[in-house]
Amino acid sequence: MTEPLFLKPVFQEKIWGGKKLATEFDYELTSDHVGECWAISAHPHGVCTIENGPFKGEKLDTLWKEHPELFGNPKEVVFPLLTKILDASDDLSVQVHPDDEYGLKHESELGKTECWYIIDAEPGAEIIYGHHAKSKQELEEMINSGQWDDLLRRVKVKRGDFFFVPSGTIHAIGKGIMILETQQSSDTTYRVYDYDRLDDEGNPRDLHICESLDVTTIPHIDPVLSIEETQNKQSKSSTTTYIKSDYFNVYEWDVDGELSLVKEAPYTLISVLDGFGYVSWNNGHQKVDIKKGQHFIMPTGIDTWTFEGDLRIIASEPGTKNR
Repeated sequence: MTEPLFLKPVFQEKIWGGKKLATEFDYELTSDHVGECWAISAHPHGVCTIENGPFKGEKLDTLWKEHPELFGNPKEVVFPLLTKILDASDDLSVQVHPDDEYGLKHESELGKTECWYIIDAEPGAEIIYGHHAKSKQELEEMINSGQWDDLLRRVKVKRGDFFFVPSGTIHAIGKGIMILETQQSSDTTYRVYDYDRLDDEGNPRDLHICESLDVTTIPHIDPVLSIEETQNKQSKSSTTTYIKSDYFNVYEWDVDGELSLVKEAPYTLISVLDGFGYVSWNNGHQKVDIKKGQHFIMPTGIDTWTFEGDLRIIASEPGTKNR
């Protein structure tokens, strides 16, 4: 019988990472500088393992190749999405990602369009989101002369904010922010500026100025979002549609009592950010406990599901380019 695929996350140490992934989600960490939880990933730099059912112990990338029927027999060679939780104990580098054409040509992998749901943010916390340069020449001049205060666009954030970050967007997550990131399955990052920080061996971290100039969108334009919230008529639960894009659709599901949903894509990625409850599927023939910090995929074959309890969930599904 088809059932949800629960996943074991992979953790990544980062110079800017901290300990909040342990204190907030009760994950077992082996370092005080863990910056990223790769929660649902088939990327070779961090492949998640199935934790339940007949595929227990299988890697997600292997499952994608050997059992495509679980994902609607997709046309993509690689699992196209990646879900992360990031803990920024310090500022991340100022960076930009390529689009698919540039990424495949120069890095042999997909480009990276992403989006952020702000799980938590300290008072006054900021992100860098875009730039003020009007031309490529001006961007290059401002980078080379270190005019960071004039170049970079800073935006204050709070818990529950949502940002769409298309490829070509100069960006950085600031200190004191925790986010859930939904992105294309890519690990290509071009650093524009890193605050002159040194790595563990005392060397400046690499910058990628030429590549950044190649791929940055100029001028920066904020994407227009049409966020839609719907209150459930049968309970106090609600659903929020944050974005529907070529690469992914992203939703928030706030469960207060009960919330029933119908599948709209071949498969759905689900992350529980708060609370405890239950999920049942296909008319409730099975029901399992779910809690904060768990991540799972609803594969093809599960057409409906119902959540019960007190839960905050971020879910995503492949967009129009990945179906």
